Amino acid sequence: MTKFFGNLHLVLLAGLVLALVVMYHFAGASDGALPINASSVLRWLHVFFGILWIGLLYYLNFVQVPTMPKIPAELKGGVTGYIAPKVLFFFRYGALLTVLTGLGIAFVAGYGDRAMRFHGATAAENLIGLGMWLALIMAFNVWFIIWPAQKKILGLVEATPEQKAAAAPRALYASRTNVLLSLPMLYCMVSANLG
Repeated sequence: MTKFFGNLHLVLLAGLVLALVVMYHFAGASDGALPINASSVLRWLHVFFGILWIGLLYYLNFVQVPTMPKIPAELKGGVTGYIAPKVLFFFRYGALLTVLTGLGIAFVAGYGDRAMRFHGATAAENLIGLGMWLALIMAFNVWFIIWPAQKKILGLVEATPEQKAAAAPRALYASRTNVLLSLPMLYCMVSANLG
């Protein structure tokens, strides 16, 4: 048991196999069976990556950032040298994959273009379009504001002390903007409930 649960990749692989078993079981030939198709797989992946992305956004804003000033100086290197770079890796790619799978869902289902232009046939399509735009803004903040600033702050790229000091509020403001936008974005995504 320790070997299994001590290996994240093995646990993820087992979770994937279990998810496939569940999909196969409920995609049977009986009445009311759920289809396994590109849309259903994209939705599943979209939810997984979205939980990863927004979960790490909330971890960073609710736990790590407020706690850093309280951590003794001799221990901060453990966070900035080991934890933060790993968190930011999954944070960035969670954002990217959430957006890509979300766009995939919309375009496979045939409403992506209408939703992105707010010309949906239904209010739900326009609501999902708003959620898509909010997510795109948030992903832009992750990749083009937060990550470049964090690379300086964490010493992953060369930066003067002044550049690091200037990067910190820029990263914080973009991250807090994402927290702010995440609330209406999540409402749009869950409330549209498109089939």
